[in-house]
Amino acid sequence: MNKQFLSAQAVTQFIDINGRHLAYRTFGSGTPLVLCVRFRGTMESWDPLFLNSLVEQGFQVTIFDYSGLGKSTGERTYNPASLAKDAIELITALKLGKVIIGGWSLGGIAAQIVLAQAPQLVSHVVLLATTPPGSLVKPGEAMFYEMAKRENDFEDFTRLFFEPDSASSRASAERSWQRLSIVREDASPEVPPAWAGEQLGDAPKNPMFPADAVLQVLKSTPIPVLHLGADHDIVFPVENWYSLSDQLPTLHLVTFPSAGHGPHLQHPSAAARHIAAFVSTSVEEDQ
Repeated sequence: MNKQFLSAQAVTQFIDINGRHLAYRTFGSGTPLVLCVRFRGTMESWDPLFLNSLVEQGFQVTIFDYSGLGKSTGERTYNPASLAKDAIELITALKLGKVIIGGWSLGGIAAQIVLAQAPQLVSHVVLLATTPPGSLVKPGEAMFYEMAKRENDFEDFTRLFFEPDSASSRASAERSWQRLSIVREDASPEVPPAWAGEQLGDAPKNPMFPADAVLQVLKSTPIPVLHLGADHDIVFPVENWYSLSDQLPTLHLVTFPSAGHGPHLQHPSAAARHIAAFVSTSVEEDQ
């Protein structure tokens, strides 16, 4: 089963940056795309079919573990600015040039900070089920804060990342769960739930991402931004992006129906095609 996924064959590599070793994997060829992973995520949290589909769409994909998490060394933190620093320094150290910076959930917050702090490194921004900065018209659900602090079984996985009331979404959850269960010898260790829970807090916050400077960048940047979300995201409701859509001149919005906080888990191939279409359309518009 592993042989059909390039991401499963990719060797874990390490690069020494400012006294820490960042673990990363790069696979595919074409336009460089760097992905920042979700809360409690490691390189193993990316659905291999989604990654494979990105490669098929002509992307060179790089995934990595944040400092102190997974297989990376250094001080562990969920401060979004520190996560963005990891991404910026990795892009620079690997000499990737201009990249598409992507991020899922917390990683999407980091990706927005990368855009604000290092726009010279960014050609496009791809955000997956994340939140914009500033005040929210709709906060997340308390259920997430319960599940995010414990070991998660399949039912938690379904409620976190899919739409459990939809039969087709549950079927997609089963398929993604199986793909994510593929074991590799050099797998990144899981992020400890107890430590992660301490960083999270007990209830939804508003704003989740109090960064006025980043919001101003989103309002003025010429760099194309895509948010790919779902109609029932219990963590970061997509309504918050739609409420800003008339203020963010380069924002593209794609929303999957009957889906949750993992739209690219439920629709891995379609999500990759949407990303490819977004990139190619915005490139054509610049010509």
